[in-house]
Amino acid sequence: METIHALLEAITASRVDQARFQVDLARLQANNVELCKINEELRRNLQNIGEHIVDERAPPLPVKAPPMLFPQVIMDTVIPATSMGPKVTFTGVEDPKAHLTAFHT
Repeated sequence: METIHALLEAITASRVDQARFQVDLARLQANNVELCKINEELRRNLQNIGEHIVDERAPPLPVKAPPMLFPQVIMDTVIPATSMGPKVTFTGVEDPKAHLTAFHT
């Protein structure tokens, strides 16, 4: 008999939980409908703003010629022969073998 009484209490508790779940489900469905309406309104507003931005956009800028590369600018510059002087001055000749060190055992 005790088992039947425990089962009846479990059924009653389950029905209470089910009723609470039904109320929560109805509230969530109402929230969902409201959110769908707000989402649709925001989508329309965003689309309208996008159309205004397209209408108010400035005309495209004219295409410029690409800038010349730095070495090309130097190559096109004429340098008079009188302004050119020596770039390197030799002060002496060293023996190339003097810098080599060999260790023999």
